Amino acid sequence: MSKSTFKGVTPFFILSFIAILALFVTPDASFDPTKLMGADGKSPKYVYNTGDISWMLLSCAFVFLMTPALAFFYGGMVGRKNVLSTMMKSTVSAGIISVLWIVVQFSLCFGKSIGGFIGDPRTFFMFKNVMNGEPWSLAATIPLPLFSFFQLMFAIITPGLVVGAVAERIRFTAYTLFIVLFGIIVYAPLAHMAWHPNGLMFKWGVLDFAGGSVVHISAGMAALTGALVLKPRKSTNLNSPANIPYVLIGTGLLWFGWFGFNAGSATSAGSLAAYAFATTNTSAAAAGLAWMFFDVLRGKKPSVLGFCIGAVVGLVAITPAAGFVGVPQAIFIGFVAAIVSNSVAEFLKHKTKLDDPLDVFACHGLGGITGMLLTGALGSKVVNPLVLDGQFLIQLKGMAFAASYSFIASFIIFKFINYLVPLRVSEADEEEGLDASQHNENYVQGTTLLVQKEGVLIEEVL
Repeated sequence: MSKSTFKGVTPFFILSFIAILALFVTPDASFDPTKLMGADGKSPKYVYNTGDISWMLLSCAFVFLMTPALAFFYGGMVGRKNVLSTMMKSTVSAGIISVLWIVVQFSLCFGKSIGGFIGDPRTFFMFKNVMNGEPWSLAATIPLPLFSFFQLMFAIITPGLVVGAVAERIRFTAYTLFIVLFGIIVYAPLAHMAWHPNGLMFKWGVLDFAGGSVVHISAGMAALTGALVLKPRKSTNLNSPANIPYVLIGTGLLWFGWFGFNAGSATSAGSLAAYAFATTNTSAAAAGLAWMFFDVLRGKKPSVLGFCIGAVVGLVAITPAAGFVGVPQAIFIGFVAAIVSNSVAEFLKHKTKLDDPLDVFACHGLGGITGMLLTGALGSKVVNPLVLDGQFLIQLKGMAFAASYSFIASFIIFKFINYLVPLRVSEADEEEGLDASQHNENYVQGTTLLVQKEGVLIEEVL
């Protein structure tokens, strides 16, 4: 058993403090919309819609499923010595962000606006005034806590996306600290600016239906900074990917969950949700085919991995546009995003020294950028009246701002963490694999087990 250190026990004591603090918070009663009258003094100001509530509850579950789905997607693509550690880093976000959300992150995202940049942390501190709060102004037919938990699912998966760029070499404790700092410093301001009615980008008229900037551009730029700060792996694992069926399972579950991610962002069970559902599936299909066929065009064979990665890129690209473009236009968005991400991923992998093992920047960063810009180019007032004249230039401004902010803030976060605790594992731990060195676990595949004997990892038949 390793010796405990101050840095090692700090997370436990922080969680203990939060747990004890929670004992002193008085529970709120549920908000009753029938008790608040409208301007006429006779009819209720808010009327909940049971269909909307049912759809949003289901959408919450859909989006939560995307986090373990991402773990399978990423875990299947890394080397066999790092499968579990990669899956763990994506999954642990569900624990960290869920607690952080209740304490302060929901307030930072959707609390009373401070200069259009971030929410007042006191607004919903420790979830006060949420259960008994009036519905969110842009989701008036569902309870505020339901809106909050739907948004929580987005906050959970976003730092998990960054894992693929720092896989096989980042220390687990360092990454858990990154999740906290990223959630507060990067995600919360971007969510507030893009989705709060008083947010900076919202007032500019920037359209981001379900997180092209808030989720994918922020994660993609953070992934780029993480890869730059961490430097390349000592040696790429020649046995990657460890389990392609895991990738296929992860892709299927991500595709499934994305219907809640995008269609749920309509916050109602109406025609806009149906539109977002249709564009989501169409873009994913077109992008999966485009990536696979583009590989063939360059002399490769069609692959499961290629189609899966392409489909996810299509899902990323349609995210900001899902409720603003027509269904046929979704084909174009998926096609273009797949070609852009495929080309950049190949260039970065073979023409530069940047080590982004799972191409997070190319797929999520550039996929989100492509989607944001094509939202401006292809958005239709027929689909959604929120589309403005000159929308492309507005989207360009919002995209540039989100990308720049996320890159700079994430770079500072990674440097700060590296000052506190080493970001990278030791060379010996990296060679051994993070599954064993960070978690004392080994990945079992089929009838073999990776075991360490005399300092060397070997496959042992069970």
